[in-house]
Amino acid sequence: MKTGDIEKQLLELGYINEPVGPGIPLVREIDRMRREKNCVILSHYYVEPELQEIADYVGDSLGLSRQAASTEADIIVFIGVHFMAETAKILSPGKKVLLPDLKAGCSLAESAPADAFARFKAQYPDHKVISYINCSAELKTLSDIICTSANAVKIVESFPREQALIFAPDKNLGNYINSLTGRNMVLWDGACMVHEQFSREKIVELMDQHPEAEFIAHPECTKPVLLLAKYIGSTTALLKYVQKSQARSFIVATESGILHQMKKACPEKIFIPVPPADSTCACSDCSYMKLNTLQKVYLCMKYEKPEIVLPQEIIDQAAAPIWRMLEVSD
Repeated sequence: MKTGDIEKQLLELGYINEPVGPGIPLVREIDRMRREKNCVILSHYYVEPELQEIADYVGDSLGLSRQAASTEADIIVFIGVHFMAETAKILSPGKKVLLPDLKAGCSLAESAPADAFARFKAQYPDHKVISYINCSAELKTLSDIICTSANAVKIVESFPREQALIFAPDKNLGNYINSLTGRNMVLWDGACMVHEQFSREKIVELMDQHPEAEFIAHPECTKPVLLLAKYIGSTTALLKYVQKSQARSFIVATESGILHQMKKACPEKIFIPVPPADSTCACSDCSYMKLNTLQKVYLCMKYEKPEIVLPQEIIDQAAAPIWRMLEVSD
């Protein structure tokens, strides 16, 4: 698709791209519109700290969507990426869901196009499909059940040992779950660009420089990285771990946005981000998450666009495997 065609499509979807005057008190205006329009603002752990600070709730994607569904808000503003806002719409079909930047996609979700996955799935007619929540609404419709990084083991073990399984879209998380459960799930070849970029060599170097620090990692990291970790867990689990651990410093292998909440929860502790393997910068950022800004939040609340709109058929089909997960994991 040509650049001009993309821009035209974005405009048709309500993508707002206008300058915001320097004199506008963005935080105050966002707070005013939150009250007047009955909005709930959700911020994922991976967005910039200033965006986490304006949110009603900060957390992982599914937890945020469930929290929003339990509120009386008319509008959900999801400061995150596209699949997260889709999940919020699926769980709150009667609410208007806004995403500050429609270009905020996800490398992992985009690694599994629904049409290609449907052809892949057709090769394994006797397999059940477990899909990680970090996927598109369309992929969810092709799934038997959804999982998160926190409940993936429980979801996998809810199936009889003899049941053949496909796990999508994250091959690293799938490999990790296979190692914990002794399963041999067929894995879709997808990955998160942030977690794929961590190298064992750089982490060993950091561990040598900070021998007192505990190395903790997200299970979307590659196996060589996970083998070094003292603790492996979801983003929320990593946050809880550093609060409970007696260690005073931590080397953290996940998107750097979580360090803001870690520092808030444990101001006396030291957190060392793992940089990408091919970079000299100090931390690893998701470029999609960082597309979200205060200006874009202000504009999306002002115009109530861009709005996430899904066909009712997609909502119904995608909701079914999510509710199955919740029946198993709650």
